Amino acid sequence: MDAGIAQKRWELENKITTTDPAQDQIYHYDNAAQQQQLNDRPWKNDPHHFKKVKISAVALIKMVMHARSGGNIEVMGLMQGKVQGDSMIIMDAFALPVEGTETRVNAQAEGYEYMVQYMEKIKEVGRLENAIGWYHSHPGYGCWLSGIDVSTQMLNQEFQEPFVAVVIDPNRTISAGRVEIGAFRTYPKGYKPPAARPSEYQSIPLNKIEDFGVHASQYYPLEVSYFKSSLDAKLLETLWQKYWVNALSSSPLLTNRDYTAQQISDLSEKIDRASDAINMGRSILIAGDKKKDDDPLAKVAKDCQKITSELTHGMMSQILKDVLFNRSMLNDQDAIE
Repeated sequence: MDAGIAQKRWELENKITTTDPAQDQIYHYDNAAQQQQLNDRPWKNDPHHFKKVKISAVALIKMVMHARSGGNIEVMGLMQGKVQGDSMIIMDAFALPVEGTETRVNAQAEGYEYMVQYMEKIKEVGRLENAIGWYHSHPGYGCWLSGIDVSTQMLNQEFQEPFVAVVIDPNRTISAGRVEIGAFRTYPKGYKPPAARPSEYQSIPLNKIEDFGVHASQYYPLEVSYFKSSLDAKLLETLWQKYWVNALSSSPLLTNRDYTAQQISDLSEKIDRASDAINMGRSILIAGDKKKDDDPLAKVAKDCQKITSELTHGMMSQILKDVLFNRSMLNDQDAIE
């Protein structure tokens, strides 16, 4: 496996599409058009105006590497880009020097000062895109907005529109082999959203479920897609040439062993609670009037499938590496002897 194959695999798993050079207009910044959007402010009349987020491959790599560098501590950064119809296009991203904890991250005075200076300096070198959103990490507990995140995003949308919040889970990214990411916008205060359509199930640790459920109706997700240009392809190729050996030699089973242990411990507690609910007669099997998706056992089963799938993925990767490298080397040595 060489750098080119590793890069291609990453692009396929994350569905990164190459922009046609003839249609490279997405990289052009039209200041007049952007100013017209700011003047019209269509998002004021329609809280669901923005429906899509398009992220450049280079910005995605920078955000994921920053999120991973934080370990179990939340990190934060800012994104630059523009709006185009109902889409928010993220062209670049940069990290903010903020102090986070395992449960929250907030930008203090130093962070805001750095943000202002960075935006001023980057315009001096021809990058005209404005700040279009912020990102932060949720190491190990999924992509959604906590109560603090909702308050932060509401404040941003009130004073810095258009603005989007992006959440990345670096631990689940390593386990799943593809980027675990979500993009969100909050509703205005006092707005009552229509009945939400069933969303894709995601596993939430027990110590985060309450925070997730309380604020879930205050924001909505945007569809996330990725793109790259011919220049991005060269930058990615350079990155892969530098890091592909590390990627090949690493194992998600070892890198994420603490996260896996936490998942299994959390799953054990969920099974105990589901068992107690059944014994007390509150299960769907007895009540019968609840939706199947509300069955605690069904949710536990989905969590089990997720953990099993991730561990199987990591084990298969290790077996393939063993067959391709270790055993072939042993066979070569036997042939020499």
